[in-house]
Amino acid sequence: MDQALESLTIGAFAEAAGVNVETIRFYQRKGLLAEPDRPYGSIRRYDLGDVARVRFVKSAQRLGFSLDEVAGLLQLDGGTHCDEARHLAEQKLADVRDKLADLRRIEKALARLVQDCCAARGTVSCPLIDALQRQ
Repeated sequence: MDQALESLTIGAFAEAAGVNVETIRFYQRKGLLAEPDRPYGSIRRYDLGDVARVRFVKSAQRLGFSLDEVAGLLQLDGGTHCDEARHLAEQKLADVRDKLADLRRIEKALARLVQDCCAARGTVSCPLIDALQRQ
């Protein structure tokens, strides 16, 4: 394996993982990523396993998992906890479906308000503003 990819500075690590250096440091503070030892008189080095871990975190975040939830998923790493991982994913899916239902309800309410605004002729009061004030 390429030696350069097995011993990355934090800047090279961040670039390889597709994040910035502050993201790496933030993940370390949150306990999502271990901070490697610093050999005396040297700098910390990261490897491809660290890159894979950060990419995992980012992928999970894109699916809507919070950092706390990602930490739980990371504890299940290894492929032997599939039932627990599936349970977490099912909970996230239910949350997403609830949010979608809320967004559809909001969309219908806004569409109705916009339509009322377009239909209002000759009145001084805006139906949209009026409806929001009544809430």
